Amino acid sequence: MSEARTGTSAPTVLRMILGRRLRDMRLAAGASLEDAARALRVKTLTIRRLEKAEVALKPLYVEKLLETYGAQPPEIDEFVDLAEQANEPGWWHSYRDAVPGWFTAYVSLETGARTLRTYEPQYVSGLLQTPDYARAVLRGGLPNGSDEEVARRVELRMRRQSLLEQKDAPTLWVVMEEAVLHREVGGPEVMREQIERLLDVSALAHISVDVVPFTAGAHVGACAPFTYFRFEEPELPDIVYSELLSAAVYLDQRPDVVAHLEAHSRMALLTSSEDSRKILQRMRKEYS
Repeated sequence: MSEARTGTSAPTVLRMILGRRLRDMRLAAGASLEDAARALRVKTLTIRRLEKAEVALKPLYVEKLLETYGAQPPEIDEFVDLAEQANEPGWWHSYRDAVPGWFTAYVSLETGARTLRTYEPQYVSGLLQTPDYARAVLRGGLPNGSDEEVARRVELRMRRQSLLEQKDAPTLWVVMEEAVLHREVGGPEVMREQIERLLDVSALAHISVDVVPFTAGAHVGACAPFTYFRFEEPELPDIVYSELLSAAVYLDQRPDVVAHLEAHSRMALLTSSEDSRKILQRMRKEYS
């Protein structure tokens, strides 16, 4: 998966899980990609794309592959039912007009993850932004965008935040640079409200907000923002997302993931929850 995605659709986490299961079942049956391709009378690329969740799981394809791998009827029926569910578009599909295709994959991963770790060198994490702060950030990034386009993106960002209000909400650990708080987005009042929100959510058990102070100097994470995802399902590897100007990179190779995870942990050691709250409180006063 370690590549930039520029497509127009994104797989649901369930589709990713089923794709992995198809691959595991093929390997367990001792079947090669060529064997699977012959069973469907397609190219091996089609099998690769099915297993990587890059295309929809056609029920007829799934059924034929499982028969080829020696699965029994009850298992086949259950798998096909899940494949049909996985092909249903996620709730974020209705916002495809407002965001690039490569970002919808991010929303899918975010929705299915149990643990999220983010590093933010420039702006507050989208999951913790206030509406006014989000509007100012998006307006700055879309100088030629219409008011309607900006409003749609703000709406999507706010809807994403409902994830943190669920009973089984994932754990969110944000590491951000102190510079984020000095970047006056939307004016003093917007910044004060945003910092108050950070103070409020950082008191929650499932959310951590660490602010790396200027005094930390140079450090390993002084790079592009990234998000690390971990899932409960054993079929899914840990994934790291990093955004570029006009695309995104999704990394699932172990060395890449470990490097980002270690960087996040090292940056968190440069501060503490108590020191982070003191910085937030100080900056709130500066915007009063």
